[in-house]
Amino acid sequence: MGQTRATHVFMLLTLIGFFLIATEGNDQDYITIRTLMDDWGIKPQSWVGSDPCANWEGIICNNSRITAISLADMSLKGQLSTVIDLSELQILDLSSNKDLTGPLPASIENLTKLVYLNLVDCRFSGPIPATIGSLKKLSYLSLKNNRFSGLIPPSMGYMSNLTFLDISGNKLTDSIPVSNGTTPGLDMLQNAKHFHFSNNQLSGSIPPQLFSSNMSLIHLLFDRNNFTGSIPSTIGLVKTLTAVRLDRNSLSGPVPSSLSNLSNVAELHLSNNRLTGPVPNLTDMTSLNYVDISNNTFDASDFPNWFSALISVTTLMMENTRLQGQVPRALFSLENLETVRLRNNNLSGSLDIGTTYGRRLHLIDLQKNNITSLGQNNEGSNYNLTLVENPICAGSQNNIAKKYCNISPTDYSNSTPPSNCPACSSGQVASPNCICAKPYKQRLVFTFVSFSNLGNSSYFKALSDNLTSSFQNKSHPVASVSLSHPSWDSFSQLELNIEIFRSGNRVSFNRAENSAITSVLSNQILEGRPINFGPYSLLPSADPGGSNKALIIGAAIGGSVLLSLLVLVGVYALHQKKRADKTLSDSILLMQRTGISSADGPQLKGARLFSFEELKKCTNGFSEANNIGSGGYGQVYRGGLPTGQMVAIKRAKRESMQGAPEFKIEVELLSRVHHKNLVSLVGFCLEHGEQMLVYEFVPNGDLRDTLSGKSGIRLDWMRRLNVALGAARGLAYLHEYANPTIIHRDIKSNNILLDKDLEPKVADFGLSKSMAASGMNSETTVKGTLGYLDPEYYMTQKLTEKSDVYSFGVVMLELITGRSPIEKGMYIVRLIRMTMDKTKDLYNLDDILDPFIGLQTELNGLEKFVDLAMSCVEELQDKRPRMGEVVKLLEKIIQIAALNATTKNPPSTAASYEEYASQDSKDIYSRDFDYSGVFAFEDRGSSSMT
Repeated sequence: MGQTRATHVFMLLTLIGFFLIATEGNDQDYITIRTLMDDWGIKPQSWVGSDPCANWEGIICNNSRITAISLADMSLKGQLSTVIDLSELQILDLSSNKDLTGPLPASIENLTKLVYLNLVDCRFSGPIPATIGSLKKLSYLSLKNNRFSGLIPPSMGYMSNLTFLDISGNKLTDSIPVSNGTTPGLDMLQNAKHFHFSNNQLSGSIPPQLFSSNMSLIHLLFDRNNFTGSIPSTIGLVKTLTAVRLDRNSLSGPVPSSLSNLSNVAELHLSNNRLTGPVPNLTDMTSLNYVDISNNTFDASDFPNWFSALISVTTLMMENTRLQGQVPRALFSLENLETVRLRNNNLSGSLDIGTTYGRRLHLIDLQKNNITSLGQNNEGSNYNLTLVENPICAGSQNNIAKKYCNISPTDYSNSTPPSNCPACSSGQVASPNCICAKPYKQRLVFTFVSFSNLGNSSYFKALSDNLTSSFQNKSHPVASVSLSHPSWDSFSQLELNIEIFRSGNRVSFNRAENSAITSVLSNQILEGRPINFGPYSLLPSADPGGSNKALIIGAAIGGSVLLSLLVLVGVYALHQKKRADKTLSDSILLMQRTGISSADGPQLKGARLFSFEELKKCTNGFSEANNIGSGGYGQVYRGGLPTGQMVAIKRAKRESMQGAPEFKIEVELLSRVHHKNLVSLVGFCLEHGEQMLVYEFVPNGDLRDTLSGKSGIRLDWMRRLNVALGAARGLAYLHEYANPTIIHRDIKSNNILLDKDLEPKVADFGLSKSMAASGMNSETTVKGTLGYLDPEYYMTQKLTEKSDVYSFGVVMLELITGRSPIEKGMYIVRLIRMTMDKTKDLYNLDDILDPFIGLQTELNGLEKFVDLAMSCVEELQDKRPRMGEVVKLLEKIIQIAALNATTKNPPSTAASYEEYASQDSKDIYSRDFDYSGVFAFEDRGSSSMT
């Protein structure tokens, strides 16, 4: 009995241990998810409590750690946070969220276990970060149909496990990177099966080194780019290829004979280029279904004889290829042939199709040729023949002219229609099983298909059956799939509507089910898809959401629920107000005991009074896992409020607590200043003898950690200029727009925080001083940080805004050197003064510049930046500019740096930098500062700065 009890106790302790380990990991996952919620402005109804593994919609866990996030088509808005600390995440699917914008953060590299990343059909922009190459386990990467620009990162070559790469439908430029012994390239992706690069702005030659016999490629889709030069013969080495799209580029020269080695290729598109030489010989490409070599400048020649070897071909497109002579009768006897387009050539003589043409033959288009007569065996044929603008049609009124010299539109509106189904009520449609419902609707756009006869419903029946089985095999509640209204777009892509009907008693899918279906459809390697259909995109259907009546009913129900909720919220708010009033009274009593009357309590504008228990709960008891910083004042904790907002809580140590007046000043100052470059105060707490300030959470830490390399973030020159400008704007607001003026008194790199977009925010107002309008040059006790302290303020104890200017000048010098103000006994201001030589490039500062500053951009404007910084650290305050003037000059530097930059990997265009520099600018600049020696701008029609 005793042994059994001991065993039970041991098992219980073991379970508790496992629970505590899981909880620690789960806390971090919860904080990250709450950060994403805050960024996206969403909270699904199932996201309740602090455990994201407790059946949260779109979240999959293993051992209490998040391993998958699947939120396709969930109306997410905002950006992808730079704080994605999900170390066990393997699947991230955010596809079809068209309001997800901004850059893909460099911190994506932290998701080291990621295997599947699907961001198709969002609105991400900017360059694809080079850090994406750190995702060594990634197998599936789709960035299709976003707004990414710039270069393809060479570092992608490091993703050795990648099998699917889709970056089509973006604004990517320049050439495809290949390795050269020192840098990686896409030729290293030996396991990749899909290179989908269509519809970008890629240019230059397609590098021959990209291809080798060791590659596993099956799809090579380079269409709709700006490629020039010849088709590399090395493509013929990749024997695994089944689809090649090089159409709609500017490729030139002859088609290499090695292309004929690709015996597995079923789709070949070379149209709309500048190819020359003989019409390519495709004799050995016996698997070809679809061939399009139209609109090139091949040598004039008779119809090629290799067509007879293409036993699988369904579609032959050779428009405008300088063909001449008679069309061979044997062409039409190919068993699988559906479409022949030979428009705009010089084919002549009599057209003899014969009586043994293939049973699938659907269309023969010979417009704009020189056909003079037609064989007599075409009466009663079941194919469409078009002879418009041939001599046979000129002035003729016979039956041939009436039948073949006009173009009739073809209607394929009902490919898989339900038959003999009863009429449905408004807003519902009949499924293939004659069940009235409100289906999931989208329009599919296929990059390529292996057929051309859209009237053959068997193709679409096979696809609908396949999709139905796929959904059902994945346990989705799908009864049937209907496909309809197929058509060709201007890029030879197939479009068709898809309607998916729910099984069970409900007539429509809920939001979670819609998301799951979108996730399945956006996966371009859908298992078991018919070989006739290639990759596709999703487009919203014309009626994605049902009828207006449904919306009205939904709005009415929602309104009733909302009214009930408002009543409950009102009762709850009244209860909370009474509770808050009591807490506020307790806090005022505390202030009174420390020398502040209730009349002198904090005058708050938007800041909230928190209870100790609230802050304890949102930080998991001030757990070590949520400790994100410390200093002489105490600790800083990360927390998540019940609203989903992430906050940073500054908790003072007992021995370092400010006096009540200082605490009151900081709370009041922060509650009344609002600027995007100043950290926002959310609230404060004074219970249980504590002093706590609750700030907005700024995820990327402080500038000092970034410059030292501790944060892992590297700032290039343009980023550093933008950080300087943002911080300067925050200070200029305090000095020239706050009423009364506020002097920070502790400007330093530790007190400049970087948000998720690396936008700076000035923080820590504990030493700040509010100056009355006539209180300039006020005497005050000297406070600040060694190395940043204004020497005149230190000597005279007279504080002005120019003291902040001096400190900011030191920060500017930190930005270019990466060094602390005092390092190895050397003061940074003195070091710069001793080293500077204005007769040399970069003022002879090469050896003391931060080595990371110029990794991506040239250092245009650096000398002017140094001039400005040194003017800020002048010993006499009168010789320093005001912060408003500093802002103006930094804007000018950014414009010059952007306009004159020779970028190695430009983060943006000069125009966008100019736009950034001009935003929030106001006429707050002094007229009495001497700019000589700092700038000598050319006046190009703009107003004078002096």
